[in-house]
Amino acid sequence: MSTEHDGADALMTAITGEPLPPGAREDAAFLAEHRAAEADLAVLREQLGLIGHALAEPPPATPAPEPARSVRPSPRPRRRAFSLALGGLAVAAAASVMAGMGWLMSGGGTGAADSSGLDAGSSAEKQSDAGGVAFGSARYLACSRLVAEGEATAVERLPGTTTLRITLSLTRVYLPEVPEVPEEDAKGSKPDKEQVFVVDENVVPGIRAGDPVLVGVPRGADQPDFWAVGERQIALERAMVTASLPEARKLTCG
Repeated sequence: MSTEHDGADALMTAITGEPLPPGAREDAAFLAEHRAAEADLAVLREQLGLIGHALAEPPPATPAPEPARSVRPSPRPRRRAFSLALGGLAVAAAASVMAGMGWLMSGGGTGAADSSGLDAGSSAEKQSDAGGVAFGSARYLACSRLVAEGEATAVERLPGTTTLRITLSLTRVYLPEVPEVPEEDAKGSKPDKEQVFVVDENVVPGIRAGDPVLVGVPRGADQPDFWAVGERQIALERAMVTASLPEARKLTCG
């Protein structure tokens, strides 16, 4: 339940933008929840901006077919396997924002963005193999050993196989959360900046060096059970992860 002060609700005050009631600044619990709600609203506004930008972009023009010059078919241009149709992106993005709003209204700024059926175009299923838990939800984060963004610095195919060896240079780590202490005092709790994963090419078709990537690795696992490739996909998942982290901190995996 959201904290109240003299009949004023912290969450609704943040949503409506009304001024704080008299004496609220001396109410530590009310003020903390109001600030948390404002931060969560800022995340949702950011995602709404991304949706508007995506909808405003005109669809790519289809080039006119060229006359065939020989009986040998011309090679097809390489296309990103992770590219999404504009309509699909809009639907998935809207669903993500609605899930975030549901979290905000039900949890008073500290609940989980627990979506059960969203598909932001990830290369892996939204559900983890362990228990059908949606990526980005508080329960998923509570049972993860690594959730991070990075850049694919190397993509190598193992000879004679359909297996890829992918090297990621981490740029933003959501889990494990490391206290802001000097690196020499972190006692090895920080994950290595460079992570190497070996996966079948069908898990991440079309991935190339230089691609931005978001991965989730469950506890006790060596390989991710979730991949998102490309900034558009990552932006949608980032909103879910950011919104769910406060609730995930209160949960234990089990």
